[in-house]
Amino acid sequence: MIKQKKVGSILNKFIPQGSTIGIIGGGQLGQMMALDAKQTGMKVIILDPTPHCPAGQVADEQIVAPYADTKAIEKLADKADVLTYEFENVDLNALEDVQDRVYLPQGTNLLYTTKNRLREKNFLRQAGVKTAPFMAVHTLAELKDAVKKIGYPAVLKTSEGGYDGHGQEVLRNKDDLDKCAPILATGDCILEGWVPFSRECSVMVGRNENGEITVFPVSENIHHDEILHLSIVPARISSELQQKAQKIAVQIAQTINLRGILGVEMFVTDNGEIYINELAPRPHNSGHYSIEACNFSQFAIHNRAICNWPLPQVELLKPVVMVNVLGQHVNGVRQQIQKKANWHFHDYGKAEVRHNRKMGHVTILTDDTEATLAEIDNTGIWGA
Repeated sequence: MIKQKKVGSILNKFIPQGSTIGIIGGGQLGQMMALDAKQTGMKVIILDPTPHCPAGQVADEQIVAPYADTKAIEKLADKADVLTYEFENVDLNALEDVQDRVYLPQGTNLLYTTKNRLREKNFLRQAGVKTAPFMAVHTLAELKDAVKKIGYPAVLKTSEGGYDGHGQEVLRNKDDLDKCAPILATGDCILEGWVPFSRECSVMVGRNENGEITVFPVSENIHHDEILHLSIVPARISSELQQKAQKIAVQIAQTINLRGILGVEMFVTDNGEIYINELAPRPHNSGHYSIEACNFSQFAIHNRAICNWPLPQVELLKPVVMVNVLGQHVNGVRQQIQKKANWHFHDYGKAEVRHNRKMGHVTILTDDTEATLAEIDNTGIWGA
């Protein structure tokens, strides 16, 4: 009976209420995906090695096993009607092995492309969008040659892995070459030229099996120590540039045959050029604002898209600022709960509080973005 049901789901490509969504990864993104799924009447099973992980706390069931455990992924596939993931570091071979057992709407090509920066950059070039100049490097000699062609400043990154500034080194002059040994030791690396941007922005875009597309407003993102600090929506750029950014995100979604949600990270320059930095084949930190500020959140759109439900046009209900709560901010933020009636406080339920670890976020709907940014600064919580 289960096999017949599975085959039907795969062929029909419509996942009805009451079905089971399997999520590989149990962090905060999986948690917020699960919360939306439960609200819409779905069952949720999480695969994560950490017992009582954030997503496991709100799911119907958690399979406690390493992400690379093929048997565990097969077990998840057999229990789920549709399979998705909350991060890029998923075993591609394991996913390919279960494609005939469960509906995997995102497929494996999206993950194959986005989990390797060199493949991702080549795809973006082929898709007709602008990127920073880049070259593949494997050795110090190749790095020195690449720097001669690309110039300083530049950024050396590992081709795979790395997030929130991990696995990369900014090169401002030849003295910085001495710092590159750990990254070069990983083997495949990429050197990217520096884009003289005025703002970092991102756009979330969703697409379903039927080819329906919906696009979110442009978020302006400010980072501290390579980690997202806050997002401002709408971004403080012209309406023409906002439309251009959304159009590029849609173009990328169509080219890669997206099913699910995609985060498109961008650099915007003073002269109105937009360069694509990276893609995230999942919900994105800069899209958290959408839970309160939009008619549908990024998590709702992702779930609707992978279940092939019709996609609405996303609307921004009110301007918004989202600020991340890292380990060092937790105590200060908790003291604000009694003072800030209009702040939406999110805590991911992580067992251990660590410096620079994402523990939660705060969302503030506002009629005056600059006043809200000042209000955040005046708490002293997020000071340098």
